[in-house]
Amino acid sequence: MNAVALAGTGLITALGSGPHAFWGGLLRGERAFGELTAFEGDFRSRTVAAVPPSAFPAAPDRTTPGRRKHTMALAAAAQALRAAGLPGLPAGALVVLVSQAPGTADGTAREFTGPDPAALLAALGSSPGQAAVVHLSHACASAAFAASFARDWLLSGLGDTALVVGASALNPYEYASMDVVRTLSPGGARPFDTTRDGITVGEGGGAFVLETAARANRRGHRPKAWLSGAACLVDSTQAVASEPAAIRAAMRGALEDAGVGRVDYVHAHATGTAQGDAAEVEAVGELARELGPHPVPVSSHKGAVGHLLHASAFPALVAAVGFLREARLPGTPGLRAPLEVPDGVVTVRESTAAVRAEHVLVNSFGFSGNNASLVLSAAGR
Repeated sequence: MNAVALAGTGLITALGSGPHAFWGGLLRGERAFGELTAFEGDFRSRTVAAVPPSAFPAAPDRTTPGRRKHTMALAAAAQALRAAGLPGLPAGALVVLVSQAPGTADGTAREFTGPDPAALLAALGSSPGQAAVVHLSHACASAAFAASFARDWLLSGLGDTALVVGASALNPYEYASMDVVRTLSPGGARPFDTTRDGITVGEGGGAFVLETAARANRRGHRPKAWLSGAACLVDSTQAVASEPAAIRAAMRGALEDAGVGRVDYVHAHATGTAQGDAAEVEAVGELARELGPHPVPVSSHKGAVGHLLHASAFPALVAAVGFLREARLPGTPGLRAPLEVPDGVVTVRESTAAVRAEHVLVNSFGFSGNNASLVLSAAGR
């Protein structure tokens, strides 16, 4: 069995604290966008998806991006462990931190670093000597790459529990980099819409606990879902643009890894850019033709909470779990005039009941050809 248990998830987004706040807002089609107030600058857009103060647990300092990341990551990790039925991080666990650079105790380069590993472990009741810590960075596909890495680690027999955790906070440097390449949407991201004109940068923290099937069975813990397949590819022929062939290869590879010949839903990476969204639906269309006559529904969460950059796969996984557990397709907030899609692809505008909810593909892509697809399978409702 190549599947590992997705034992618990944790999430903080602009829709609030906890996976339920995000999932409920996504089903209602809410768009948690507002005016940028964290810093000044002459940008193409000042529309962002900031985490509200009410979603933060009490903390002495939430002003710097580094501290915000640490606070959100820690809160999400605690939620994930609690949802997994674990009182703390088990000894011998793997911890995968996703961010642009490893956290540092002295706080240098704090806009780009993740949570300080030692401080995070201490807060979770562990220490560097009791857990294996890995930092992983693959642009906006980082959290999905981390899921695949952790799954391989578990299946190799190196341990039985893994925690993947990370966060993204609004800061002027990342925001300016998005402005320079003209990816920001002035009015807010509208994935798959004919009027789409760019991304909305969001912030938030996420975490999930993976464990072997044997450990889940021993504990009597019913997983949220099974992480049954993954494919991570790096194709650097273009620095920014998405390539349908690479996306299709990632999705096909994940399905083959899972041993699955049908997909009931694709939770798309779709950020709201003209080229990226079109490339993804083209790739899904080609895959749909290969898989058979059943139409493939596609939607994206980024019209609700924006693009969390390297942490963007955390809300995507929560959406996938919600679909599998409730047999309900989440819509794409902000989608009003759907772009023309290939035969076999259906863009989902508003939440609706699913015909079948057994397997879902989660796509996550990043600059420089970082492409990842994950297959999640139902664990029973």
